[in-house]
Formats: sequence, C-alpha cells, structure tokens
Amino acid sequence: MSNSAGKSILIIGLGMIGGSIARGLRKVGPDQMILACDQDQEALGQAIRDKIINDSGSFEIMCPLADIIIIALPPLSIARLLPKIAPYIKDDAIVTDVASVKSHIISAAAEIGEDFLSKFVPAHPIAGSEQSGYRASIDNLFESRNVIITPLATNSPEAVAVINDLWRSLGANVLGMSSARHDEVLAATSHLPHLLAYAIVDVLAKQEQSEDIFRYAAGGFADFSRLASSDAKMWSDIFIANADATERVLDDYIKNLLTLKKAISEHDHVYLENIFSQAKHARDNFINTHYKPSSQVEMRNTQSSFHIEPGGIIEGKIRVAGDKSISHRSIILGAIANGVTRVKGFLEGEDALNTVAAFREMGVTIIGPESGEMTIYGVGKQGLKAPRKPLYMGNSGTAMRLLAGLLAAQPFDSVLTGDESLSSRPMNRIAGPLREMGAQIDTDSDGTPPLRITGRPLRGIKYDMPMASAQVKSCLLLAGLYAEGVTTVSEPAPCRDHTERMLAGFAYSLERDPARGTCSLVGGQALQATDIDVPADISSAAFFLVAAAICPGSNLLLEHVGVNPTRTGVINLLRAMGADIVLSNERLVGGEPVADLTIQYRPLKGIEIPADQIPLAIDEFPVLFIAAACAEGETVLHGAEELRVKESDRIDAMAKGLEQLGIATEVFADGIRIVGGKLGGGTIDSHGDHRIAMAFAVSALRAESAVTITNVANVATSFPDFVELASRAGIKISMVSE
Repeated sequence: MSNSAGKSILIIGLGMIGGSIARGLRKVGPDQMILACDQDQEALGQAIRDKIINDSGSFEIMCPLADIIIIALPPLSIARLLPKIAPYIKDDAIVTDVASVKSHIISAAAEIGEDFLSKFVPAHPIAGSEQSGYRASIDNLFESRNVIITPLATNSPEAVAVINDLWRSLGANVLGMSSARHDEVLAATSHLPHLLAYAIVDVLAKQEQSEDIFRYAAGGFADFSRLASSDAKMWSDIFIANADATERVLDDYIKNLLTLKKAISEHDHVYLENIFSQAKHARDNFINTHYKPSSQVEMRNTQSSFHIEPGGIIEGKIRVAGDKSISHRSIILGAIANGVTRVKGFLEGEDALNTVAAFREMGVTIIGPESGEMTIYGVGKQGLKAPRKPLYMGNSGTAMRLLAGLLAAQPFDSVLTGDESLSSRPMNRIAGPLREMGAQIDTDSDGTPPLRITGRPLRGIKYDMPMASAQVKSCLLLAGLYAEGVTTVSEPAPCRDHTERMLAGFAYSLERDPARGTCSLVGGQALQATDIDVPADISSAAFFLVAAAICPGSNLLLEHVGVNPTRTGVINLLRAMGADIVLSNERLVGGEPVADLTIQYRPLKGIEIPADQIPLAIDEFPVLFIAAACAEGETVLHGAEELRVKESDRIDAMAKGLEQLGIATEVFADGIRIVGGKLGGGTIDSHGDHRIAMAFAVSALRAESAVTITNVANVATSFPDFVELASRAGIKISMVSE
C-alpha cells in the first residue's frame, strides 16, 4: 500500500509545478483529498472546476486539515512562509517543498525549532518549463524525471518514505543528496545555464541592429535561449538564495571564457579544437549515459583499451577502492533495516551503483554516495515497493544472485537483467534451491538471465551446496530472512562470510557451525540499522600485491585492507610462492578484520595450489596467474571449475593472454598449468572481464615490450580509479578511447 494513500495533501502555490503535482496526484488517486492555497483566486477556481482539487482557502484554514503539505513557491517565498504556517500544522503532518535551492530554506526551518525541522523533508523535482502558472500545468510532468530528496538528520525514515512514495506515485525517479551537495550541483547544471541564457539574450538585445540579429538567428539560438523565457521572479529568487554556490561556478566559467577569448585572439586552432573535442565527448557521454534507453547504453564504451609501457618499480603508500562485496551487502541490508544506516568507504563503481539504483527504484531513499559516504533510510523488511521497470545489474553476478533471493520472497513481481556478459552466466545454481523454498523464478532456456521472479511466500530448507559459493549461500540466507521456519546452508569448503558478519551487525540472530560448515537462521526477525565502514577490497589490493611481488626493487604499503579469513587466499598463496608480505595494525572494523599490508619484492617460485585455498582466492586467480608466469618453475591449479563461469571463462582467457606474452600453459577442465618464463609484449583481449584486464596491466611490469589490453570498459564496474592508482604506484599505464 502507498505510504501517502489516504492522506490529505495541501499544495501551497498552484502554479505550473504545484498545479502539475495536483493534476498528477488526481490522475493516480481519483479519491485523493487535495487542498490548495494560492493568491491567484482564478487559478484556484479553475482547479476546482477541473476537479483537480477538492477545496481551497487560506493556509490558516487549510494547514490544520493536511497530512502532507507541499510548498510550491519560489525559494525566498518559502523561507518567509515557513514560520507563518508552522503554528497551524498538525503534530503528525509532513512538510516538503520543491525549491531548487535548499540551504537557506533549511536554515529558516531550523530557526522555527527542532519539532518543525523533524517534519520538514526537503525535495526538488528536476522538471519544469519556461512556461508558468496553473494553465501550464500537466498531469505527467514528473514521469521519468528525477526528483532529489535532501533529508535532514532530524527526519525519521518513515517521513522520508512518505515523501519518496509521493514522488514515486507521480512516476518520478527519486534520488537522494545532501543539501549542500544539491546546491553545488544545481548551481553548475541548472542555475548557471539559466544565467547564461538571460545574459546572452540581454547582450544581443542591446546590440545595434538587434532586430536583424534576432531575425536571422538560427534554431540553435532558439534552443539555447529557451531558458530565458523562464519566470523572472522565480529565477531572481534562485540566484539570490544560491548566491555562494553560483558565484563559485560562475568564477570558474569566467576564467574559462577568458582562456577561450585568448585562444581566439591568438588563432590557436589546436587548443580550441582540443577543448571543443573534450566538451563534445563529455556531452555525448552524458547523453548516452542518462538520456538513452538502458538497452542502448549497457555496452557503451566497449572500445577503450589500456596501453602499458614495460618496466617500473612499485612503491609508496596507497588505499585501494572499498570492498565490492561488502558495498553490495551494505545497500541490501541497509535498505530493509529499520532506521538509518550510514556507510563509509563505499565503492563507487558501476556494479555497486547499479545496486543503489535498484533499491531507489524500489522506493528506498539513499543519500550519496558522496566521497564514499552514503546514508540509507531503511524501509524495513516489508517496505520495498514493486519496481516499475526491470532492475539492471550491469556486470555483477553478486548483485543479481543476492537480489534474486531477496526478491523471491516479496509480495510483488520483478525482473533482473544485466549486460551481455552477465546475461550469459548460469543462474540455476540459485534458481534451483530457491524453487525448493517455494520461489517461482524463470530463466532463459539455458538457465541464464534475465530472471523473471514472481514473488510468493517461502519456506525454510536445508541446502547442501555442491560447491563452495558465497553468492549462492548469501542468496539463500537473504531469502531465509523472509521464509517460514529455519533456513540452513551447508558449504563443502569455507567461502566468504560477509553476509553472516553483516547480518550479525544488523542484529539479526543466526547460528554458525564452522566444524560442520553450516549457517542457519530463522525467518521473520527484524534488522536494525547500523553504521558500516567498508574496508579496502582485498581483490583490488591483489593487483598491487602481485605488482610489488614480481617487480625488483618494489616496496609498497596498502592501507586498511579487509583481511577476512575467507578472503585471504591471495596472501596465503603469494606467501607460499615466496612473497614477502607483512600484516600490521590489525583490527576489527564493523566486525570485519582489517590490516595494513606491506609487500617487498622477493623472487617467486611455482607451486601446486592447495584445494582448500581455491574458494579463498577465487576472484584473485587472474592476477595470481601473472605471478605464476613470473615465478621460477611450474604452478598448477586443479579444482577451480568455477573460473569457467565468471565474467568470462577466466581459465581460457588467461591462458590465451599468457601465450600471447610467450608463457607456456596447459589448460584443464578445472584448472591450468603455467610455466614461468620471460614475458614479451603484445595485444591482449580482456573479453570484457575487468579482472583479466587489470591482471594483464600488471604483467607489463615484467614484459620486454609494451602491452595493450582491449575491451577494458568494465574495469569501472569494480575499480573505477584503477588507472590513477596504478600510475601513482609505478605502472606506466594510460587509457585509450578508440
């Protein structure tokens, strides 16, 4: 049921935005009680005749009748109005606004008192037109448009959920942002363009023969100057209210204009072409990313490559990106917890951001991520909303498999999709046991995505995994949160336990028996919000561990790395090969063990990889194969069939790449034999697999000539700043867009 259904809604300001809100609410709720206040009596009368609003009057009369109050006025007017309406608002009412500037309105609300501040949930629809007034309003203005909610620390998750649901009911995509960040972003993306449109029209209007100028102006001028037809009072308010942020971005723009003026006066064609090319690329990427259907952009930028010159020394001190597995889980559990979950160190890669987008689509308000920090307003276990479109998981098998377990138990249907690589990966390993729990999940004929899930009640089962898989285990545990009875998962060998650790952090009781390799939980408990500090991802650190291990003269410190014992296979195997790795500053952060890692170069030797280490290093094998190629003797791996069904067939892809570099290999159905030797150079196809791409980037440290790696766009899914960090550490790498 909608959080705003059945509530009386008062709209103060029945102009184009307020009128469109009213029309949209009436369209989706014919019986919705909609009230309005406005100085324009003609607009109020027309809205009543249109049967858009039920009643109108002064705010003194209307406010006591309203459960939700939406203030749709210019920013300065809102700040002046808040103290006037505060005495008339019901104790349990929620107040929101639509202004494109937040900081000064929040300051005005704070002066009224904490009680008012707790019920004021600021919001801003990124929608509108140059037209104004009630007559310009339409009932679908907000469909597929973004609305930004900027919750306050005093807001309850329930109040935030009501405002989220209101905008969602109007068809909007609801995003979250801090108020300060909101004002900075809007100054750059909305306020500055409007200011420039007003300015250029004013300049041309003051020119001699201005009539001729306008008479012969082309369509481009009409498109650009359209913003100058916007409401003058409203935009005057906006610029005064957001003066500081607008002034900062305007200063940057003026400096850029002066540089361009200088280039024009000096006839610097090369500089101008470079600037225009960069701007065109940025604008094209913006359009392709945000304004084309997802089916058109899922495989975007697949023609980028890495080019790495040979040699280098790895040294210094770095902190790699946050752990992707923990980042995914922080969103999932934070979204269904009671209360507000705050996350630090969140990985801002495409995979994790797709998970954020999925939960936003299901009605969860998420602020950020901003510099790795994120705030999740939990909706509780029963609070997720039915997604209005397929949930796109990009390249992430973790996200798809974990969400399948969660969604199987919801009272709504859903569809999970992914990119070309994810769409070829097997899903019966989760679909089978979920069906045993009572789930209805349909896959393609070969057991691959998309996953079409019909939500229904589940029952707990005891499931013995045929092979160790943290994704399968986590999927079933998430389904078990909702299932009737006990869900028990048995693993044949230890695999990642991030889900179990985080569930305990969210105060969900579960039983673990390491001797038997089982984990059990009883469905029906609630999760309580908590704070999470995501450690640096050991899978990302692995590339730099191997880089330092194979490169003479190297000495590297990796800070704040997660060293969960179910993930330290890469450390164990490198040490077995002779690597010099020292752990220091060991500590627990949010239940996860963390340490600083120091690694210095030492010659490596080939080994036979122990079977018990395979689940502990399953994602790190591509770069471990590079270590094996640089080691003396042979390295042999058996029992790793799972590598065949990752983002690529990693055994086959690595073998072909190593052979391209001159390294002898022998491929088995479940593994590989690698004979260490000298590495040449060449061009290697990563097959769109981020770990293959980054592994071969490391290989260039020992290569005799340059290494080029194609199809590397998916590196952004797990390690968005890899190139920057690799360059800082000593790898001679550059990104090439083709």
